[in-house]
Amino acid sequence: MAMTIKVYEVNGDGVTRVVRPETKVVPLEQPEDTQRFPACECPGCLESVQ
Repeated sequence: MAMTIKVYEVNGDGVTRVVRPETKVVPLEQPEDTQRFPACECPGCLESVQ
């Protein structure tokens, strides 16, 4: 499955500037450990795990 990504920035006046044009990317089967978000520690999530 192919995905696309485009990198852009918006200044304080709302003007958009493309940093990198749209290009196709292939998603990873399994993200690297450095790319994963840490487990949520909010009370609701901690309660649902127990």
